[in-house]
Amino acid sequence: MPERAVPGPRRVAMLISGRGSNMVALADAMRSGAVPAVPALVVSNVPDAPGLAAAAERGVPTEVLDHRVHRPRSVHERKLVEVLRQHGIDLVCLAGYMRLLGPTMVDAFRGRMLNVHPSLLPAFPGLHAQRQALEHGVKVSGCTVHFVDEECDHGSIVAQAAVPVLGTDDEESLSRRILEQEHRIYPEAVRLFCEGRLRIEDRTVRVESG
Repeated sequence: MPERAVPGPRRVAMLISGRGSNMVALADAMRSGAVPAVPALVVSNVPDAPGLAAAAERGVPTEVLDHRVHRPRSVHERKLVEVLRQHGIDLVCLAGYMRLLGPTMVDAFRGRMLNVHPSLLPAFPGLHAQRQALEHGVKVSGCTVHFVDEECDHGSIVAQAAVPVLGTDDEESLSRRILEQEHRIYPEAVRLFCEGRLRIEDRTVRVESG
């Protein structure tokens, strides 16, 4: 069970691999005061990720840790943990970070690392979740914010939002509508964490009253 966060500003790092739209949503929510936290760092494993420029525009410090340079995976994760600790990070948010995390990173930030996934977990984990949903013929899809553990898209669920699948949907249109909900529930989940209101009991995340 993770320690309960003490209420007050938290230093949040966001990990990206691409455009970082969820990073932007989180950073903007923190800068506006809607989330009681500081967007302290953005880390990308891809040197030319567009999200790095978006972070810099918002005054958020950035770091690049190219996984192709820092090999094997354990070396890359040790370097990542080192950088996060240097910046005094309290919470890590995966925001389109396209790397599976191993025990080095998970153990260092257990109970202090969140991810958002474009499906109603435990349905359709892994890549191309929206495509999986369409191929399976589901009528409702959505997104999930969860704590990160050793397995892919598996940790305890903090928040979910449902999105109806329309008969006219393709992967692009469904992804776009799910992303709108990701931008809504991810900042809310981070707010609850930073207010110290999340408690894990077995696999269930309880939200304590404010």
